[in-house]
Amino acid sequence: MADQCCGFLVLDKPAGLTSQACVARARRAYGLRRVGHGGTLDPAVTGVLPLALGPATRLLPYLAGAKRYEGTLQLGVRTDSDDLTGRLLEKRAWPALERDQLEQALAPFRGAITQVPPQISAVHVAGERAYARARRGEELVLEPRPVTIESLELLHWDATTGRLRLGVTCSAGTYIRSLARDLGAALGCGGCLAELRRTEALGFTLAQAVPLDAIDKPPAPALIDPLGPLGHLPRRQLQPEELAGWRCGRTLEATSSHPAGQPVAVLGPDGNLAGVARASEDGLLQPRLVFDAAG
Repeated sequence: MADQCCGFLVLDKPAGLTSQACVARARRAYGLRRVGHGGTLDPAVTGVLPLALGPATRLLPYLAGAKRYEGTLQLGVRTDSDDLTGRLLEKRAWPALERDQLEQALAPFRGAITQVPPQISAVHVAGERAYARARRGEELVLEPRPVTIESLELLHWDATTGRLRLGVTCSAGTYIRSLARDLGAALGCGGCLAELRRTEALGFTLAQAVPLDAIDKPPAPALIDPLGPLGHLPRRQLQPEELAGWRCGRTLEATSSHPAGQPVAVLGPDGNLAGVARASEDGLLQPRLVFDAAG
């Protein structure tokens, strides 16, 4: 690739910063303008924040993997933001619950469900972020959205404080704050999110994450090679004589069968990532993303 600074960086985002503030720190540390993140975290949320640097920003749509969180929910409290940072709306006693009763209450939230986003969220309403309108005092009517909660584990329950800790694996667009609110409503006492940590996103885990402060100390952490996060895609390696045509955007013959629409990682003759193609019904690979394109 022409831009040698290309790859992924996984930050362990601290509380109190926006995802965009972390992106700005990475831009300064690596001297790049092209830095993007793979999934916004609220300022209070910590954990895995994947960043794409240089041409790797174009690879974000091709990354796979559900998002996993560990969160603590507070029963008996309702707020306008559905977490403890918001304005208190109501405080009530929570019911005396045994662990098996909580498991029963959690069961309807597993699988494909619909969720209403929090009033204070980044959802667009008539071209404006919901949080901007909510903070002006508007009462918003947000539409339910389909999400999938692949797993929902009760990790701990403290009946004395009304707090439970959950492990959640979910699709993009899932709000754990909404889950806390809805579980509290189902239990008849209200609920909100007390704290949240993302432990996995887009195939990256906390084991790969570096503290935000680490990028401010030279040398900056090495980037993750783009091919690693694309390991779920089939691959097609170019022959030397095919490289010039690929760089000009020509279609390739598929060397194995792929379903139509399947993304395929295309490797150069040297084994480095040359781009991404999409399989067509006629057995060809159509270029969709070409690194070092000619012209």
